[in-house]
Amino acid sequence: MLKKNEVYEVEVIDNGYQGEGIAKIDNMPIFIQGAIVGERLEIKILKVQSSFAYGKIIKIIKASAVRVEAECKDYTKCGGCNLRHVKYEETLEIKKAIVENCLYKSFGQEHKVKNVIGMEKPLFYRNKLQYPVGADKDNNKVMGIYASRTHNIIPVNKCYIQNEACEEIARDIFEFIKENDISTYNEETLKGTLRHIVVKIGIKTNEVLVTLVLNDKNFKCDEKFTEYITEKYPNIKTIVKNYNMKNTNVILGKENEVIYGNGYIFDILGEYRFKISPLSFYQVNPLQTEILYNTAMQHVEKEEGKIALDLYCGIGTIGIFASKYFKKVYGIEIVEEAIDNAKENAKINNVENIEFYAGDVEKVLPKILEKENIKPDTIFVDPPRKGLDNNTIQLLNKLEVENIIYISCNPATLARDLKLLSEKYEIGEVQPVDMFPYTSHVEVVSVLGLKEEKKPKNQ
Repeated sequence: MLKKNEVYEVEVIDNGYQGEGIAKIDNMPIFIQGAIVGERLEIKILKVQSSFAYGKIIKIIKASAVRVEAECKDYTKCGGCNLRHVKYEETLEIKKAIVENCLYKSFGQEHKVKNVIGMEKPLFYRNKLQYPVGADKDNNKVMGIYASRTHNIIPVNKCYIQNEACEEIARDIFEFIKENDISTYNEETLKGTLRHIVVKIGIKTNEVLVTLVLNDKNFKCDEKFTEYITEKYPNIKTIVKNYNMKNTNVILGKENEVIYGNGYIFDILGEYRFKISPLSFYQVNPLQTEILYNTAMQHVEKEEGKIALDLYCGIGTIGIFASKYFKKVYGIEIVEEAIDNAKENAKINNVENIEFYAGDVEKVLPKILEKENIKPDTIFVDPPRKGLDNNTIQLLNKLEVENIIYISCNPATLARDLKLLSEKYEIGEVQPVDMFPYTSHVEVVSVLGLKEEKKPKNQ
């Protein structure tokens, strides 16, 4: 019987869903963060559950050939890059195996998964930095990243996945905060002015948006701050104060006050230009996003009169990408502000054959089909991590469209949904894309085609 704090020698035999190593003691799986398949380790048991346990590496007895010395000294504390200790090429193999394992569990048989499309330079790829600010135990102001599973802030000297320009700007903003004695947020007392520094950059345009997330209205040095930061960084196009006075883990509040510029920047994806505001969702790795969307579009044939649906459309990126292949595209998204952005993005790009609707997919989609009297040919779905809800699955099965192109950020819910859709659809290509190098996250493009026996017979 395993006991907490006991020490064992184990061999790592598999990877878990989060990229952690798995060993077995008396047939019980032990999940070990930072372990690699093939390694022999001395571990300490941290926690024992009824059917599995967690362990911590005490000593590496035999290291894997793919283990590397991480450049970042903070990665084990922050948990942001949990595969930093593995050679990049091997992280792609780990991610491919995660997708394969999820499909196997769902279907009970192996399914071919293509090699993960990686990045040529998998560093400094994030276009959005969001650093919390606060105070350490000696009451000194601190800015950085929350330690894994805590709200203790680790000061960051250099993050290897953040855009370097964004990080430099954040450091200079923090210097201004210290020099001007602006108070920082205390989660226990709920007092203090500055909560987060958020910096977004257009990777193709080099335009920068700075957002100061504030807990009160005591930040009174707008002009001084604007002059200080824009003199150093002329590519800062706009500065926004965002007010979030709630006791919440959500970073941004709903109220924005623009103190410099017009409140937004632009970036370019493929041949399209997209507007980015403080609250709008935009993929954090645009270079890989282009690859992701182009991979999806490879499975679309340009034919006269075809109609597409873009479900969970966000600010309209996929629908706008797809618009040149279809007579008409309809996008649906529950977040109203995202729909406003989507409409604006269509206008910016002179895309006239797309319409956007705000609301729940399961409620809005049947109304559109009835109102417009349409039968879609292709449906794009890009749901949140929880995947598709049962009503949407039932509707997709009922619609019997030619193609469904499912873009997923969660292989587990993707595999579940593909199984539920396999009643009517053949599962074709499964192509993972590495959107978040050195993390265990992987994005997947899956192509589903209507089964032959379900296709309408020619009269």
